Amino acid sequence: MGAPGWLKYACGKLIRLASLLAAVSIITFALISWSPIDPVQAYIGADMMKVGAEQREEIAAYWGLDQPPVERFLRWAGAIMQGDFGNSMIYREPVVEVIGQRFWYSLTLMAAAWLLSGLFGFAAGSAAAMNRGGRLDRSIQWVCHTLASTPSFWLGLLLLMVFAVWLGWLPAGLGVPAGVAAEHITIADRIRHMLLPAAALSITGISAVALHTRQKLINVLDSDYILYARAKGERGWQLYRNHGLRNIALPAMSLQLASISELFGGAVLAEQVFTYPGLGQATVQAGLRGDVPLLMGLVLFSTLFVFAGNTAADVLYRLVDPRMRGYEHDSRIV
Repeated sequence: MGAPGWLKYACGKLIRLASLLAAVSIITFALISWSPIDPVQAYIGADMMKVGAEQREEIAAYWGLDQPPVERFLRWAGAIMQGDFGNSMIYREPVVEVIGQRFWYSLTLMAAAWLLSGLFGFAAGSAAAMNRGGRLDRSIQWVCHTLASTPSFWLGLLLLMVFAVWLGWLPAGLGVPAGVAAEHITIADRIRHMLLPAAALSITGISAVALHTRQKLINVLDSDYILYARAKGERGWQLYRNHGLRNIALPAMSLQLASISELFGGAVLAEQVFTYPGLGQATVQAGLRGDVPLLMGLVLFSTLFVFAGNTAADVLYRLVDPRMRGYEHDSRIV
């Protein structure tokens, strides 16, 4: 694909992103407006009985909650166009700062889970296909189907109960040790607190990669050129390295990049179970307490994050597979 082709592709992606963000914003704001949660009451909290009607009106006017939903949405959209995401009602800080503070926790957690699920899933799928029909293959398939039907929050609770409560090997929650000054927190402390949520998030993602890789490798092993390679004496690891690996690596990588949306959704549950201070926990708190500016900012950010992952998978395919770039190859035998 030449420069004009890439420019057309980029413009198309930008138009899709803009329309997606607009649609997500409208739907999210409408759902928030129809929610039974009263943002003013959630903002006041336990002091609800001490706050009079006039004070409630002042709070609603301060946050713009006394205006009609359409007017509130237009004001919010106008502020977004100027780069102002507003202030969080919960944290009393700009939404951008709240997202920035928690983004690195979630990014580290999702990156660790993404890497673990990809590596273990790819290895398990390859091992199952190379031993097709054997005991190892049946065991891996059974484990993968079991993991695929296991809710991530239930698995998180199980890991928490075993490794944090019963054995006491790992901390039960939080992102850093409680009561320790920031300058005394080490990288090892952060890794220990991230192990359980990363494990819960990655284990459920292994099954999809493993089953997909197994089927792709089986298709490769049933092809004619593999039959020819076997006739030349290639077996086992040599056959896998020379012919199998290069044919299944790209589909597995694309599947991993496309699974970012599921990973982001799973992170919300994992962070809530382990009280991990990431974007997932902030999303739950914003939804339960009616923090409209923070919730809208998180929805836009998560949409952009997932769109970037899907675009990366699409670009990767286009760079490697000429058929995705519109090339027409001459199939004539010379």
